[in-house]
Order: sequence, then C-alpha cells, then structure tokens
Amino acid sequence: MATNITDFIKAIVLPLADKKDQVVVTTEEQPDFLVYDLHVSSKDAGRIIGKQGRVAQAIRTIVYSQNHDTARKIKLNIIPEADS
Repeated sequence: MATNITDFIKAIVLPLADKKDQVVVTTEEQPDFLVYDLHVSSKDAGRIIGKQGRVAQAIRTIVYSQNHDTARKIKLNIIPEADS
C-alpha cells in the first residue's frame, strides 16, 4: 500500500514542480502513523505549499482520503531541500 500512496503523492505534486528530479517521497512506519516525507526543491516549495498553505492542505486532504489502513493514520510532511 505504501507504494500506491507514494505514487499518488508524486502524481499530485510532479505537475506543480519545476525541478521534478528533486521530488522524492520517503516513508516511515510508526505504530500509529504512516509518515510520508515529501522532499522538494526550495524553489518549488512555495508553489507546493501555496498561499497560506492552501495547496498543501488540499494535497493532504486528498492523500488522507486514500487511507485504507484503519489502524494507522497518514501524516504528510513537506520538506524543502537546498537546491543542488
């Protein structure tokens, strides 16, 4: 299931990103949560987060609705990375 959610997150974010090669999603399993860290270029972070976090909230709402693991909730963190 983690791969499906990872691909789903990328499908949403890649059209918004200019530096598509820097979009990376990592997964960490915790007892109560599945934590997805979305690493993006610092230049793309503003576009992905949006004004007042509205785009990020919309992405989170869509991703959270895809959760089929009733025992654990999903968390999505957006992490800007230094440009290389």
